[in-house]
Amino acid sequence: MSRKVTKAIFPVAGMGTRFLPATKAVPKEIMTLVDRPLIQYAIDEARAAGITEFIFVTSRGKSALEDYFDAAPELESSLKRKGKTELLETLQATNMESGAIAYIRQHQALGLGHAVWCARRLIGDEPFAVILPDDVVAAEKPCLQQMVEAYEETGGCMVAAMEVPRSKVSSYGVLDVKEDMGNMVSARGMVEKPAREEAPSNLAVIGRYILTPNVLNNLNTMKSGAGGEIQLTDAIGTELENGRDVYGYRFRGQRYDCGSKAGFLQATVAFALARPDLRGEFSQYLDEMMSVRNAAE
Repeated sequence: MSRKVTKAIFPVAGMGTRFLPATKAVPKEIMTLVDRPLIQYAIDEARAAGITEFIFVTSRGKSALEDYFDAAPELESSLKRKGKTELLETLQATNMESGAIAYIRQHQALGLGHAVWCARRLIGDEPFAVILPDDVVAAEKPCLQQMVEAYEETGGCMVAAMEVPRSKVSSYGVLDVKEDMGNMVSARGMVEKPAREEAPSNLAVIGRYILTPNVLNNLNTMKSGAGGEIQLTDAIGTELENGRDVYGYRFRGQRYDCGSKAGFLQATVAFALARPDLRGEFSQYLDEMMSVRNAAE
């Protein structure tokens, strides 16, 4: 089996209930972080890592995702006539080649593991990536690209990992570390959303994975796990039980949980301050806001 990773699964079937009422009409993945939707950040990261085939696991009400990556001839013509070259280039960068994206429906919300399993026929016998658009990673070298480069040396399965406070381990899949090699750890096991006192470490898995087709085979027989859902973590854990390698990769960058309102706002501030065209005016506004707040206290 080749170690070259060219396919990525994007599980985007969730209803985004934490962002209601906005997500009543707009898929969460289309919500904008500064001036790009969340899904664009995920696609750009995948492209940088060498992904050429993009598999979206969707659900009813997600047609806006398909429209977003389609060409917009009338808008492009209008921008061209008006000489708005820079905007035209920005718009065209969102277009995807015909056949590059596939859409698969997840008819029941049975968990992340089930969403990944839904794409099994398009993966075949190849390693593949999974990207959760809710997790936005600001990094000099994109997170998945870091992982792909490391994976070429190790093979096996690989998950992005970061240290979290012990008080928050119950919100994550957590690694049981067999050997710590710095940027990389070899895993002994994985536990989905453990109680604080039962967590084997504070090294949490976030929404970037490179997996072998064996994981899909494991999902064929997987039963409901934590939260009554079919957990991807459990299928990866089965690889360890079968004597295969699973690695955690400590990526270099800052992860933002854009599946939560607080995380989305934090990411908005961070990404706005990183933009040369916005930094000056926006930082001045934040300084003024803090001055008013401090004066009120």
